[in-house]
Amino acid sequence: MIELQELDLIIGKINIKKRELPEKITRMDEEFMALTASMEEGKKKLEELNKRHSEKEDKLKRGIENIKKTKDRQHEVKTNKEYQAILKEIETVEGKNSEIEDEIISVLEEIDNAQAVLKAKKRDYNTYKSQYEEEKKKIEEEISHLDVDLSDYQQKGNNIRKQIRSELLKKYETIKSARNSLAVVSVWREVCGGCYMNIPPQLYIELQRATDLISCPNCNRIIYWYNQDKTND
Repeated sequence: MIELQELDLIIGKINIKKRELPEKITRMDEEFMALTASMEEGKKKLEELNKRHSEKEDKLKRGIENIKKTKDRQHEVKTNKEYQAILKEIETVEGKNSEIEDEIISVLEEIDNAQAVLKAKKRDYNTYKSQYEEEKKKIEEEISHLDVDLSDYQQKGNNIRKQIRSELLKKYETIKSARNSLAVVSVWREVCGGCYMNIPPQLYIELQRATDLISCPNCNRIIYWYNQDKTND
C-alpha cells in the first residue's frame, strides 16, 4: 500500500498539472491577443492621424490656390470697393490657412507620439510573441507527455490494487477520500507524517516491529515506520 500511495500521489500531481497547464496556455493566449489588439489599435490610430494630416494638407493647398486666384483677380477690379473686398477675402483665407497650419503642426506632433508608442508596442509584441510561441510549444509537449505518464502510472496502480486484499483496499480508498488523498504516511520519532501529531510510545515500538497494520490514533491514516536517519546518511 505504500507503493500504491506513492503512485496515487504522483497521479494526483499529474492531474493537477493537466488542469493547470491548459489554464496557463489560456492566460498566455489572452495576454498575446491583448498585445495584438493593442498593437492593431496603435496602427489604426496612426492611420487615422496620417489621414487627418493628408486631409489638412489638401485643405491648406486649396487655401493657397484660392489666395493665388483671388490675387490674380486684383488686376480685374475697377473700383476701390471691389479692391477692398478682395483684400478682405485674402485676409480671411490667410487666417484660415494659418489655423490649418497650426492644426497640421499639432497633428504632426500626435503622429510622432503615435509612432513612438506603436514602435514600443511592436517591440513588446515581437518579444512576447517569440517567448509565447516557445513556451506554448513546451507546455503542449509537456501535456502530451503527461497523458502518457498518467496512463503508465494508472496501469501500475491498477496492478498493485489487484495484489491488495479487498477489505484493505476499501479501507485505503476510504481514508484517502477523507484525508486529502493521503491514506498511508510514515512515522519518525513518534510523529505522524500526516497530521504531525505524536503517537503513543508503545504504539511507536509496535510500529517498528511491522507485524500488524496500524493506524494513527489522531488522524486514522495507515502508518508505517520510516528511518529517516538512513535516508539522510
